[in-house]
This record gives sequence, structure tokens and C-alpha cells, in this order.
Amino acid sequence: MRLKRWVGICSKLTSGLVSIPPRVLSLGPGSSQQHVCVWGRSIAGCCPIMAEEAKKLAAYAAVDNHVQNNQVVGVGSGSTIVYAVDRLAERVRLEKLNIVCVPTSFQARQLVLQHGLTLSDLDRHPELDVAIDGADEVDAGLILIKGGGGCLTQEKIVAGCAKHFIVIADYRKDSVSLGEQWKKGVPVEVIPMAYVPVARRIARSFGGEAVLRMAVSKAGPVVTDNGNFILDWKFEGVQNWKEVNMDIKMIPGVVETGLFVGMAERAYFGMEDGTVRVRDAPSQ
Repeated sequence: MRLKRWVGICSKLTSGLVSIPPRVLSLGPGSSQQHVCVWGRSIAGCCPIMAEEAKKLAAYAAVDNHVQNNQVVGVGSGSTIVYAVDRLAERVRLEKLNIVCVPTSFQARQLVLQHGLTLSDLDRHPELDVAIDGADEVDAGLILIKGGGGCLTQEKIVAGCAKHFIVIADYRKDSVSLGEQWKKGVPVEVIPMAYVPVARRIARSFGGEAVLRMAVSKAGPVVTDNGNFILDWKFEGVQNWKEVNMDIKMIPGVVETGLFVGMAERAYFGMEDGTVRVRDAPSQ
């Protein structure tokens, strides 16, 4: 763990703050959560940091604590991963690290190439040392909703190939139960010809409503990198997510769900007060 080094770097990100010595605060016996203090916000009139700064804090912490020399790294998708790739590229340049990157999407691939990092794929590197990715929501047990950006299938494949799967997010994605913060539902990637029967089957079996995701800047539905459609299942109440995930995947026409159950090892949340909250998966 290199907490001191990344804390020193992160403390320069925002001006007007009073630095305090870095420390990890345990939240009590048996707790799976910790706080990593980055800086103080005790000056009167200081406002909480914005979500983008919180994303950066989480991303920097994850890259510095989990990426080492001579590793193959899975690179996730979304807005938070941009900061992770920024930091990864910086470390590769400054520390002369030998890192190979396996992307989860076209966006991730472009980020890797733009930063001059070594690009690979699962054909050449089917086993990854670590995968780092964002999430739309994370519950107390590190069950995730992912796929808001439409890359859920590739993200789950890459995460499943990694020895360690690490999640990065800002404070808005941290929930006790799924659905508290994220109101857009669970994404389900489906074969285009099956979207109507799959949507009906999900609603009938689990309640709520499964809606075809429509594109914003084009006519018609969102089309994934795999050429499929996405249903957003707006569920009702707390579910047994492990069972629901398996049951939905058994419906003919379903490619994958955005439920990541029992996959994440640790999550880093950039908080409003400038700290990073660390949550480990519960013991099995």
C-alpha cells in the first residue's frame, strides 16, 4: 500500500485547503470500511469538493494502491476511469513501469491509446492482475449496478478475468441498498429480436418495468459495442440480487446483466469532505 505517496499528490489537486497528516481511520471492530484522510476542511466557509474532484481522489487511490510494475491491468469505462488512466499514465512515465492495458470498451481503448499506454486484449492476456472500473451504484455488501454507459458485458468479462477487481466512485454512488441513489434501474443487454419478450418476462417475474433504452443523439435505441440493445429494469424494493441476477441471465435472449454480485474486492469512494472511503467486500 502506498497511501502516503498518493495522499501527497492528491493534496495538491485543489487550492485553498489545509493539509493534515494522512491516516487510515477504522470504523470499528469487524467493520469492512475505512476512511483515508486526504486533507482537512475545517476552515470556516470551505465548501465540499465537487463530484469530479471526488472521482479523481478515488481513482488516484486505487491506481496507487493496486497497480504495480509488470502487471496486466483491466481498464474500465465511464467518467471516473478517465482519472484512473490519467494517473496510470503518469506513474508509467515517472516510474518507468511496464504495464499492459486491456480495455472494456471503445472509450477505454481510446483512453489507453491517447495516453500512449500499451494496449492488449483477452486473446493475448486472458488473465489480468487487476481490473479497475467505476460503478453506477455500490451497496453495503459491494454488490454493484453497472452499465449506465452501455458497456456492462465487456466490463463483466474483464472483471471476471482479473485476480483483483477494484471499484472507484464518488460519494453519490455509495448506498446501503441498491436503488437508493441510482434511479435508472438495472441494465440488461439483450439480443435485439428478443427485447420485447425479455422485457415482459422480467416485469412479470420480478415486478417493476423493463424499458428499452433510447439513444440521445441518434434516432432509435442505444446499440452496444456488441450490436445489442439495452433494457433498463426499474425494480421495486430490495431483491435477492444473487438469485435475481442468475434468473434474468437464464431468460433466452439475455446476454448479460449490470448486476455485479460477489465480484468486487474493494471500493474507493471520493467523499465530499476530501477523504477517500475504502470498503472491502464482506467475508464469504
